[in-house]
Amino acid sequence: MHDFTIKFVKKIRQIMTVPMLILFFISTSKEVIILDVKRWIKIVEITDNSNWVNLLHLLDEYPEFRNIYYYRIKKGNFIGFLFMQIIKFFYKECPSLFLNSNHIGSGLFIQHGFSTMVSAESIGDNCWINQQVTIGYNSQKERPTIGNNVTINAGSKVIGKVTINDNVTVGANAVVVKNVPNNCVVVGVPAYIVKRDGVKVKEQLI
Repeated sequence: MHDFTIKFVKKIRQIMTVPMLILFFISTSKEVIILDVKRWIKIVEITDNSNWVNLLHLLDEYPEFRNIYYYRIKKGNFIGFLFMQIIKFFYKECPSLFLNSNHIGSGLFIQHGFSTMVSAESIGDNCWINQQVTIGYNSQKERPTIGNNVTINAGSKVIGKVTINDNVTVGANAVVVKNVPNNCVVVGVPAYIVKRDGVKVKEQLI
């Protein structure tokens, strides 16, 4: 009986999020939203239902996903943007997560949105950002470019006009102020390379 009640309440909550689908139907960002959904359900291990059911589940359970969803709607068409202003009044996003980038590729996953600022020129596909991360401007008002398949762990800072190339992992609390090559793991303050192409190294960033 307890399990049935929990499932029933979850279904009711998902039904209550149905108005948010209006934004999807009028948006020109449908394709990238579905790609976001597919990556999220894989990571959070949701049972593989239809894309609609999974989208409703994510919109209900994960405020961080709502932030990404609203970002997609805003980048779509103007009508969707206008309707979003009304929908956001009733369906709140994560208040301490800020997304301000010219382009964010598909499949962005934000594990925890607490105190997280993402302000990049662009972010590639399938990136993963944890809590208390800052990606943003330096004093010259320049900001980073993030490649594909990049993981930025908790508390890290990526500042200024730097490029984080593809398949990079930024360790927890690292501070990145120089370009990072492909296929590297970086840690430390300032960040340095501890693994390149799967091989342990200790190299300074240039």
